[in-house]
Amino acid sequence: MDPISDMLSRIKNAQMVSADRVLVPASAVRFRIANILKEAGYLSDVAKKKKRAKKAEHDWLDLALKYDDGQGAISGVKLVSKPSRHLYIRAKDIKLVRSGFGVAVISTSKGIMTSKEARKEGLGGEILFEIW
Repeated sequence: MDPISDMLSRIKNAQMVSADRVLVPASAVRFRIANILKEAGYLSDVAKKKKRAKKAEHDWLDLALKYDDGQGAISGVKLVSKPSRHLYIRAKDIKLVRSGFGVAVISTSKGIMTSKEARKEGLGGEILFEIW
């Protein structure tokens, strides 16, 4: 399974059972995506932790989920690029997600950023997913 889709699935599943936190295996890409989701208001906190498993320590991301009046902050996620099909977009072709209520996450030459930041900087790249 794709690491990014695994992370998003874990977040959505934890939110569906009203969990306060979810643990996700850490990587630099996942940490950047988690920080983007925090900045966009979909997560309330992101922290790196070490967890012991089978005589070894592994890095994990501890993500605190955000709720508004009992409803999860994330109402939907759409994976755009998949391991079998990568979709690229030019800066001038970046559109709003859900009329501006959502965010697209794009992998550009200057790192992973939101669609709004990429459009402002004039950068295109691989569109990873949309979240609203």
